[in-house]
Amino acid sequence: MAAVDADISEEEAGEEPAPAKRRLAGKVLVLYVVLPLLLIGGAGAGVYMSGILGGGEAEEETAKVVVEPVFYDMPDFLVNLSGPPPQHYLKMRVALQLADKESVPRLEAEMPRILDGFQTFLRELRPEDLEGSQGMLNLKEELMRRLLLATQEPIVKDVLFKEIIVQ
Repeated sequence: MAAVDADISEEEAGEEPAPAKRRLAGKVLVLYVVLPLLLIGGAGAGVYMSGILGGGEAEEETAKVVVEPVFYDMPDFLVNLSGPPPQHYLKMRVALQLADKESVPRLEAEMPRILDGFQTFLRELRPEDLEGSQGMLNLKEELMRRLLLATQEPIVKDVLFKEIIVQ
């Protein structure tokens, strides 16, 4: 049994210097290889993002391609709302934000269909449907849906309320 203990103690004695060398090699690897690579990579990314090496050219090109918004004023709407007496009226002025200037002739060609869809929808509204910000949001969404149905193509980006009066 003493011989076995002697063999084990000799093996343990031989293994201790190797882990110390491995720890030292790991530290040297981190200090002299990994850390400089990280610093160089970070500096390169910073220089690229600052625009010195061409990173800012793409941003300048996209900034130059700003499309001016195109607005189209719809005719005023004056409709009587549904519901029990007393009679309520809705007066509304709307502007449409179009995708581009080429959409204006297309919108004007579809205008009778758009006006019919708007009038039909607005006459079915009740005064309670127009209360609060949720009522305005629902009205805007429904008008956008009817525009899409009338034009069959998304040429209108947004419906903008200029004036809404409920009496």
